[in-house]
Amino acid sequence: MYPLGFLPFFYSLAPERGAVAAALLIPACVLALWLYHTLRASSSSSSSSDEDAAPVRLPGSSLAHILPFFHRRFDFINQGFELAGQAIYQFRLLRTPVIVLSGEAARRDFFQAKDLDLTAGFKFLSGAIPMMPGVTSDLEARRVALIHKRLAGAQTTDRLARLLPQILEDSRRTMDSWGLSGTIDPFERLAELIFQTTVRCLAFAELADDAGAVARLKGLYDTLDAHTTPATVLLPWVPTPSAVKRLLATKRIYDIIGAKLDERVRGGVARDDTPQMLIDAGDERMIIIGFIMGLLVAGARSTGTTASWLITFLSGHQQWKDKAAEEVRRLIAEHAEHSPTSPPPPPPPSTPTPTPPFSPSASASSPLSSLSATLSAIPLSAWESQTPVLDALIRETLRVAEPHVAMRQYVPPTGTNGEKAQPLYLAGKKVPPGAFVMYPFSDVHLSAEVYRDPWRWDPGRTEMNLKAPYAYVGMGAGSTVCLGKRLATLELKLVTALFVLGYGELRAVDARGAPLAALPRPNWNDILTCKPPAGSCYVRFGRTAA
Repeated sequence: MYPLGFLPFFYSLAPERGAVAAALLIPACVLALWLYHTLRASSSSSSSSDEDAAPVRLPGSSLAHILPFFHRRFDFINQGFELAGQAIYQFRLLRTPVIVLSGEAARRDFFQAKDLDLTAGFKFLSGAIPMMPGVTSDLEARRVALIHKRLAGAQTTDRLARLLPQILEDSRRTMDSWGLSGTIDPFERLAELIFQTTVRCLAFAELADDAGAVARLKGLYDTLDAHTTPATVLLPWVPTPSAVKRLLATKRIYDIIGAKLDERVRGGVARDDTPQMLIDAGDERMIIIGFIMGLLVAGARSTGTTASWLITFLSGHQQWKDKAAEEVRRLIAEHAEHSPTSPPPPPPPSTPTPTPPFSPSASASSPLSSLSATLSAIPLSAWESQTPVLDALIRETLRVAEPHVAMRQYVPPTGTNGEKAQPLYLAGKKVPPGAFVMYPFSDVHLSAEVYRDPWRWDPGRTEMNLKAPYAYVGMGAGSTVCLGKRLATLELKLVTALFVLGYGELRAVDARGAPLAALPRPNWNDILTCKPPAGSCYVRFGRTAA
């Protein structure tokens, strides 16, 4: 943030009004010169003839041409294929070439290719992660590898087994706050629920125990989402109002997490949570804070979107709610050894005891407590390997309602003798070094050639058993599968189990409470949450009779 960083310097040279004017005028002039150079370079390059192997280029590189990429990405990508008349095309985000892929051959090559950098692609093309150099961005390769290693450590069998009852109890507490019956906006309430459980799984136990602090933290992440604009992505150094709000929100998130870390270290009292694992391993302060800051939003946003749509789909498909409930009852009959009102067995002596606010026995008067305790008795292995119906629900929801676009940058290895980096070829089309590559999941997930009636949500569809390469890429494919897949899947299964057994009534309704004749279609232009139009869908619920 140029003006914020150099404003004190200008104060030392001029009165306040002059200093502020200089801090704003100078970057504005630099921006104007940069735009002139960028558009001129783009114009001259577009007039040169491309090689035969280069993807066809869409006309136009002005801001007016590329704004739909940020506001209506699904439409922008599909219209690009129509204009290009080919399965692969390219366009420019100002001076940056972006290549968009489709088709089975390109999909296979994309997911099998080496030297496609996920982190660089997501950072440039998304801009939705809080960016702090050295904390969540501009990390050395060894630090990125360490974060990946720690995320794997947070999802070991022992760790997830200890988290299982805590996820259920967090979910139970949130659902109890809604009352015995009523109407909720699933795209608000489920997002809040999943954010709470994600904080429980990845952040400090003290933070997860404080519902008010969790709500404030979620509000800050919502601010980041709301103020991610074309300018903040393409020109992050320009002091637009949205950029300033993002900067302040990022700083406050950093302060909240940093304060909890400092309290933990000063207090010297170990807790059984993920940050303690990093502390015990001797990780640097910036690694611990960056781990939590980045993964909270990445995990909670995508898992929250899936949970919101999964419960919405169940509210409009009673037969699948019944099938899921039957499956969970079978798990209870086979694995729950204690009575429904008893708390789950205590953790091993070597494991720190969970904090009192999340002990099921401490809240036995809650209507959902007995169900939460019973589900806690089902072992992790059963949740992961004996739930084909829940697996089908999650898989189909990810197919229909996860508007993901895989983003990568081609970063070839540095030559040892100074030789020129070679281009990469995907489905026969050339990708030059430094170019960005995108593969929209809609290309396969919403393809009528792969799935019959692709917009229809049907967990029982036979196409889900297709053997074609990468016919389903729900949580990634090839070498880039979602690193948090195991944790996210467990969260979704536990929340779904509470809903299908805890609520006898689960019905999609409109704003007046009347049952919906048809569920709304996921909005793939909403690249973060896939929400339908505001006010178009609610879920009416009623607690199951004891």
